[in-house]
Amino acid sequence: MIASQGALDRAAELRPESGVIERLIAEPDTRVVVVRDGRLRVTADTADDVSVLRVDSGSVGEAEWALLGRDSDGAALLLASVSAHADSIDAAPDETWLGLRDAGGRLSALESEIFVSAIALAGWLVEARHCPSCGTALELTQAGWARHCPGCGREHFPRTDPAVIVAVESPDGEKLLLGANANWRGRMYSCFAGFVEAGESLESAVHREIEEEAGVRLADVRYLGSQPWPYPRSLMIGFRAVADDERAVPDGEEIIDVRWLTRDEIGSALAGDGPVGLPGEASIARRLIVDWHADRGSRAL
Repeated sequence: MIASQGALDRAAELRPESGVIERLIAEPDTRVVVVRDGRLRVTADTADDVSVLRVDSGSVGEAEWALLGRDSDGAALLLASVSAHADSIDAAPDETWLGLRDAGGRLSALESEIFVSAIALAGWLVEARHCPSCGTALELTQAGWARHCPGCGREHFPRTDPAVIVAVESPDGEKLLLGANANWRGRMYSCFAGFVEAGESLESAVHREIEEEAGVRLADVRYLGSQPWPYPRSLMIGFRAVADDERAVPDGEEIIDVRWLTRDEIGSALAGDGPVGLPGEASIARRLIVDWHADRGSRAL
């Protein structure tokens, strides 16, 4: 299994408190994570160890605010979503603005959860300003985790779209099937993925997506773990599956090529030596591939 327990204390019991954001902004110990245009400020101890930069609330100008939770030492942690053109946040030389794909592989479990939660919530705060039912301007509630419509009374919450992602192995367990998405122009091969349709179970989505994209029928499916992926609001749900046989054909539209790769070939690709490019370390796709490669000789599902 590649799933892990959440590392961030989200302090959900504070959310119903009236005026909690204003109270925490005024408290000197409160820390703030700033999001601008889907990127966060980070600070690097080493090239392989980066952390989300915390600032004090007084250094942030106009922003959309929300409560992320508590930091590792119990201090309140707020989100400030600022304009893409905000000029009130000046970065020092050893700091930079990074997206999840840039920083994800170098973040600890806590830093990664803060990073992803901040991007996802900031995106919703910007996008969900008016009621989709009646068009009335929405009121922020639950410390930034909900909006109330004073027009029709509806409650609105951050949306998450489930998507399955699957590592498909050969019947003998010695090869892994990867596909090249048309958007990548053949430069990278990855696991197969797709959104869950209305009324569809996760398992049904796995079977459907693999047959649609690679023409492969599956004999078995096993859940491995999940990853929130805020582009813009996905939850990637990871599986490993066994193909009935090694016949595979790309759909020619979304997937332009499929390849069965041996363990040695996957090992070389993970080391950066080819024969194909693989997803970055921030993605669950990479972890599914690493998990399969490390699971040498194990065929029990």
